[in-house]
Amino acid sequence: MIHSTIRMELESGKHGDTLHLLCSIAQRTRSKPGCISCCVYRDIENDSMILFEQLWRNQKYLRHHLRSDDYQKVLLIVEVAMHKPEICFNSIANTTGVETIQKARKGRKTCVHAP
Repeated sequence: MIHSTIRMELESGKHGDTLHLLCSIAQRTRSKPGCISCCVYRDIENDSMILFEQLWRNQKYLRHHLRSDDYQKVLLIVEVAMHKPEICFNSIANTTGVETIQKARKGRKTCVHAP
């Protein structure tokens, strides 16, 4: 799997239109072959900070998407960011869930203090 993120800060006057466009792109992207998820997030501590996150089944599907018209629109949005955006592509070899927490906490000694 490939986890793709773009974290960018936008001018306050451009939030509405930009979020609307990114949400529209995310909706279309979710229906593309190989897309596991595509989401747009806004930072609650800094509402000018936006995160565009995608999860792809493999490199083949990601590369196809990176050449799409929709991704070209994402790149145009990135160009108007206030600062240089953080763009990351992470390859994920395996994924676990709550069992990792359970395994780490198993055998954990707890102290009970008498009143």
